[in-house]
Amino acid sequence: MPLHGKGMLVVYSEVTARDERDLNEWYNREHIDERINLPGFHRARRYVAVRGSPKYLATYECDSADDLATPGYLHLLANPTPWTAAVTGRFTRFNRLTLRLQVDLTHGVGGVLTAVRFIPNPRERNALTEWLRDTALPKAIARPGLVGASAGENDIEIANAPLRDASMDRPRADEVEWVVLIEGSDASAVGVAARTTFSLARLRPFGVTAAPTIGTYRLLFGNQR
Repeated sequence: MPLHGKGMLVVYSEVTARDERDLNEWYNREHIDERINLPGFHRARRYVAVRGSPKYLATYECDSADDLATPGYLHLLANPTPWTAAVTGRFTRFNRLTLRLQVDLTHGVGGVLTAVRFIPNPRERNALTEWLRDTALPKAIARPGLVGASAGENDIEIANAPLRDASMDRPRADEVEWVVLIEGSDASAVGVAARTTFSLARLRPFGVTAAPTIGTYRLLFGNQR
């Protein structure tokens, strides 16, 4: 089964050790359920790092990236629950990407996910999409222990909508970053597939000038409707 929609919110976060229990309880008991019941949202999953950082990663699947900039969603960001305000106020690291999915070769749900982040030249967008869809990801997920992959690009206008709406005080997104998510059942196999496929040498033809950021994460909790 593919992903539940053509849009995805990806959130990286971290808190101090003394705040981790509250962060985990908030995600599992309030936040994910609140989000998947919003219009356009269908499934959310959260992970903890096996290798790489930040420590926590969450994904939220929706019909379209446009669902991440609706008046209702921005109102929710601007008016958090008391628990949400308390937890997010203690973030020591936070990064939010609003993806338009360009490739979806997902098959079910893997217990492990490796996330690859990089910034290509926007003029190479079509060539990058073709390479990911037809060559890189099919070859990667054919390895034992892997079950699927997807790729999307951060929509800057949607990513910055909460800032324009004054519903979130976070750094602006100024470059179009891509995220590739590779899923599987074996952390080592998923990580090796990602690092082999997405070396800087392989990404340079698409205008990538800095080594990609790669982190492997283990599934903690998910819910859907």
